[in-house]
Amino acid sequence: MKTLLRTRTATILSAGAIGLLALSGCGMDSGSGGEESGSESGSSESQPADSGESEMPDESGDSSMADSDLVGKGCSAYAEANPDGAGSVEGMGQDPVATAASNNPMLTTLTKAVSGKLNPDVDLVDTLNGDEFTVIAPVDDAFADVPKDDLDALAKDSDQLTKVLTYHVIPGQLSPDEIAGEHETVEGSKVKISGEGEDMKFDDAGLVCGGVKTANATVYMVDAVMMPKK
Repeated sequence: MKTLLRTRTATILSAGAIGLLALSGCGMDSGSGGEESGSESGSSESQPADSGESEMPDESGDSSMADSDLVGKGCSAYAEANPDGAGSVEGMGQDPVATAASNNPMLTTLTKAVSGKLNPDVDLVDTLNGDEFTVIAPVDDAFADVPKDDLDALAKDSDQLTKVLTYHVIPGQLSPDEIAGEHETVEGSKVKISGEGEDMKFDDAGLVCGGVKTANATVYMVDAVMMPKK
């Protein structure tokens, strides 16, 4: 919105400046034919106004995407599919991370895993909502790529499920320009984040969309479930 206001102001000032130059030129030419100069002045004043009207729509693109820190090939598609409501990028920013994830249609399996629906002994909602974190969030397709027998076994093993889930959580919030490197997770071992922009890797998992802000966390949606090294 600030960018649009600045653009409109600049257009108005530019139109005013051109109008003043046109009037100035009219005064200088008045000695050699006032009627002709007056006609030129009228045409000069009308041109910038038309030009300003045609340029302004080009400056009014998706400002919510332009002004955000989102990074990843899937961000535009997600924002287009979820333009408003609790599951939108803006809507997720209003809730703590476990709540925000539950409103995200790409994170239904992860939401079940952290909320006790896969295993009643593993409920991390209060923990995730209670402090600041960076959350690496496997999308539903990532869980679908895990063999069903392995996923079922993981769901039944509360200790291992807790380890896997907390391996996806880093204490503190890390923005896209500071997340590269090795970071100790809540699980205790370190996750390696390499690359930059849409080419970032989280261990071997690729970035779908990252830098999504919630009320207490920064979320990076990824295309694979990561496994702790110990």
